Amino acid sequence: MSHEKKSIGETGEKNRVEAGTLYLVATPIGNLSDLSERAKKVLSEVGFVAAEDTRNTGKLLACFGIKKELISYFEHNKRERGEIILDRVAAGESAALVTDAGMPAISDPGEDIVRLAAERGIPVKIVPGCCAAVSALALSALSTGRFAFEGFLSTNRHERNERLSEVKDERRTMIFYEAPHKLKNTLRDLCDLFGGERKITLCREMTKINEETVRTTLAGAVSLYETREPRGEYVLVVEGAAEAGIEPDGRSEDAAELAALSPAEHVAHYLDAGMSKMDAVKAAAKDRGTSKSEFYDLLQKERAGE
Repeated sequence: MSHEKKSIGETGEKNRVEAGTLYLVATPIGNLSDLSERAKKVLSEVGFVAAEDTRNTGKLLACFGIKKELISYFEHNKRERGEIILDRVAAGESAALVTDAGMPAISDPGEDIVRLAAERGIPVKIVPGCCAAVSALALSALSTGRFAFEGFLSTNRHERNERLSEVKDERRTMIFYEAPHKLKNTLRDLCDLFGGERKITLCREMTKINEETVRTTLAGAVSLYETREPRGEYVLVVEGAAEAGIEPDGRSEDAAELAALSPAEHVAHYLDAGMSKMDAVKAAAKDRGTSKSEFYDLLQKERAGE
């Protein structure tokens, strides 16, 4: 212990690793070049590394020629293993906590060990880097001034819909994580509860070879994945609910004013706001309290001059 304090604590070296400290180290979400120089230094110099999956982290460290003791720390052993890790840190060792990809402790069991360290007065330092949620938000082209991170939704549809019902009127931009095998069901539930005209950005496999960003509406996203199979991990960035009486383009309109427009003008109103034609027709039909097919009939009659 005394040797470690002298070698890493008394050199005056910039960014030195300090004894008796837990470091939260962000790891790449796809592109290895995103691992910072400071992160490499910390991972090289700490006494040991606590990892969500020691096999994945072992491969990451090997890419940079780093050999280090690895200890598993994940959802099902976090209580017992967290105490063991912090006992070692409290005794003077330094440790790094990493997750498989991104920032540890964000929608991650690392949250637990940070809380425990705070309770025990153990220093925790951050080595910032990749975070899928913030990266997707920046790519979304939606409002970034205020946002709510919702993480993963339940695999149980009833519980998922309960959660979505709680946030459907949330005005801030919302960020969800989703696995490919659950994406279609989640999009359908979002569309049913939030309305098809709500904007969404789907960010898939960020920083990887097959990176893709799709900006559309919830109805458009449901339609898109009727003809393609989801692949890779997704971050969903969903537009917040509009203020009562305020349309997505920011103009104050009430239903009576919109209903006073001709059917074609009503659709044009939503097209000007950036909606697709299909979503514009759905929104106009909803405003008028009619079905989409009934509204199509009105459009046809208008075009025929009836």
